[in-house]
Amino acid sequence: MHVMKGASVAAQDAAVETAGPAVDPVRATEHDSVRDREIGVEQRHLDQVYRRLEEKIHEAEFLMNDAAKRGQVGTPGALAERDAQVFRAGIHLNRLNNEFEDFLFGRIDLLRGKDGKKGPDGAYTSVEPADDAIGSGSTAEIAETLHIGRIGVLDSDYSPLVIDWRAPAAAPFYRATPVDPGRVVRRRVIRSKGRRVLGVEDDLMRPELTASLDGDALAVIGDGALMAALGQARGHTMRDIVSSIQAEQDLVIRAPAASVTEVSGGPGTGKTAVALHRAAYLLYQDRRRYAGGILVVSPTPLLVAYTEGVLPSLGEEGQVAIRAVGSLVDGAEATAYDEPAVARIKGSARMLKVLRKAARGALEGSFPAGPGPRRDRDQQGQLAFGEDLDADGDEDAAEAAPVRTDLLRVVAFGRRLELEAGELNRIRQSVLSGTAPVNLLRPRARRLLLDALWAKSGSAQRHTDPELAAELRSSFDEDVTSEDSFLAFLDAWWPELTPRGVLAAMADERRLGRWSRRILNPGENRRLARSLKRLGLDGGGPLSVHDVALLDELETLLGAPPRPRKRRDLDPLDQLTGLEELMPQREESQRERAERLAAERTEYAHVIVDEAQDLTPMQWRMVGRRGRHATWTVVGDAAQSSWSDPDEAAEARDEALGTRPRRRFTLTVNYRNPAEIAELASKVLALALPGMESPRAVRSTGVRPRFRVVQNGDPAATVRAEARRLLDQVDGTVGVVVAMNRREQAARWLAGLGDRVVALGSLEAKGLEYDATVVVSPAEIADESPAGLRVLYVALTRATQQLTVVSAARDEPDAEGVPDLLRD
Repeated sequence: MHVMKGASVAAQDAAVETAGPAVDPVRATEHDSVRDREIGVEQRHLDQVYRRLEEKIHEAEFLMNDAAKRGQVGTPGALAERDAQVFRAGIHLNRLNNEFEDFLFGRIDLLRGKDGKKGPDGAYTSVEPADDAIGSGSTAEIAETLHIGRIGVLDSDYSPLVIDWRAPAAAPFYRATPVDPGRVVRRRVIRSKGRRVLGVEDDLMRPELTASLDGDALAVIGDGALMAALGQARGHTMRDIVSSIQAEQDLVIRAPAASVTEVSGGPGTGKTAVALHRAAYLLYQDRRRYAGGILVVSPTPLLVAYTEGVLPSLGEEGQVAIRAVGSLVDGAEATAYDEPAVARIKGSARMLKVLRKAARGALEGSFPAGPGPRRDRDQQGQLAFGEDLDADGDEDAAEAAPVRTDLLRVVAFGRRLELEAGELNRIRQSVLSGTAPVNLLRPRARRLLLDALWAKSGSAQRHTDPELAAELRSSFDEDVTSEDSFLAFLDAWWPELTPRGVLAAMADERRLGRWSRRILNPGENRRLARSLKRLGLDGGGPLSVHDVALLDELETLLGAPPRPRKRRDLDPLDQLTGLEELMPQREESQRERAERLAAERTEYAHVIVDEAQDLTPMQWRMVGRRGRHATWTVVGDAAQSSWSDPDEAAEARDEALGTRPRRRFTLTVNYRNPAEIAELASKVLALALPGMESPRAVRSTGVRPRFRVVQNGDPAATVRAEARRLLDQVDGTVGVVVAMNRREQAARWLAGLGDRVVALGSLEAKGLEYDATVVVSPAEIADESPAGLRVLYVALTRATQQLTVVSAARDEPDAEGVPDLLRD
């Protein structure tokens, strides 16, 4: 199980330096019971909700059947009553069926309010807590718990089981912040699939309180647990620090949405959480303004999973699209990995010039001159080629006959007209002199071919009357374009190019060399071509995250044809005999509408970019196209950048953001890492970016980083032993971070240790956190790319409790096992 930001389950066990001695850690089995118990609590509630939903569905079905029987009476009154009852029951049943799956996602635990008034949904309406809701010693009792979901559900006594996320009572789930919590003590995100609760993550709005629920201490899972530990520290200094954390984060969350909001901050300062809560806050504050959609861009699919947990409801009506950088292009998904040298080429702004030449050059070189292969189409609409076929006279063979692209021969007005290779080449160059996308130039190419054939025919000189000449020309064009030979030639000479097809064509090193001349050196050209061979001849092979940005650029350069909208299946209720004219047409469910809008939308009203420092220039162009008219929230940390040329990326970023005014915020407090780990990581930061300050770590566990040295040159046994030791020491997860080329090896080292330990490459660690981490061979991580020191800094700052560094000979460890890079 991967642990995302905000998912350190044992954070409350961390001791605070100013609060006295370290707290003894709770044993893993005990803490697992806390997490399991809380999941069980939510599972029992979810089971109760589904039982009630099934009762409501049965009630609606009974009403439908009863209405059908009433229609048999035959009196006008009975028919009218039947019609009205069928209509109401049909709407209710449709809605229940549409929203039946995966709809419970949140919970808020609230203090007693100032008054005892309840709204129509059964929840208390008071926004602020009662004056005496908080007792002496900062203790409080939870007076009300509300679960938030897709639709409202009442039990048989009309008490709320689920509050509709659009209802006023659900507003605190989105609007409460630690600075302005209102009645909210704990906000919980519930992750479920179907009828099963998978996990819970908590945000604590009032970490200074000792709250209880039904006589038991309020359990806190996830990032809220860490805030609880800090907020309940015995020293006043720590409470002040917690207030400062909350204040600087709240300032960002509530910042006006106009223009660009830039948020910087080092590891553990809560940048991602701030950005996601900002999305919730903005959308709830002004839903109409953001009807154009909010795009949240995360660097990896792992972070997307966490993002979807924090903002579970916001995509229900298509307002929020949550995408990894490698998933921004519809129909493409990054699954392959580029070596650092190849990634630097593909991400560079120089690729724009290469792609422009490839998009136009692919037309000239796609098809051989003279007799060519048969034409076929693969699933992407990409023109593919097979072996030459001998015509055997039948209809199928005629359709598959070779098409010459160096000679156009047609018959018009009884005359044979020809355009040879030189003439065709001049026409092609004339068409390509325009700036329109290549596929959109096809009508112009068709027109210029007809113009050249018309000139060859000499018919223009035969009539001086403009009307007769125009009529003759129209007949000529119709005569030529009705010929199969002309249409076949046009398809082969100016085919519809696809981004995947052009990218696959770039795998031809010789052709790529023509397109990249004076842009890439021979070595870069060779690496780029070889990396693209995995796409195959049809371009259908696996893509890397950098390939996806190239595809997006090519789609702009080529011009993508519009995609037809998918038909939706009708609900069986619409086809009930005798009732279909009364039944409401089945509406899209919120999930269906979200998927359709996400597929159709290409621009957004607000764009949130997480870990923005990692975007390459080509990726900034891809993201920028989706926010041409948007407001932006850009979150990042230059010290964690894995891109080798930050200045080039900054230029592309400025181009994407345009001239919009910018509002800048800096988060300064690291509440993830203990001071012992933060101190070690700062040594790498000093090497990577001299003079840059790391965020202040506000707590200490008293446990210093541990150093081990690989024995006999094989890290497997050492890494496995350390992972097993840490699993016994901490209650949550253990992350083992290795250089990217060792990911598969590391997975084998850890086989059989369970799902609390995970192996990941150095670039995959971005944005994640674990209770403990093992960083293997710092030198190997640092040397894998020009940005390696910054990547190593990221790897060293993933742990909330314990860190082990495993050194190999390459790290030149001293007698205590400390590698050269981490020594004073």
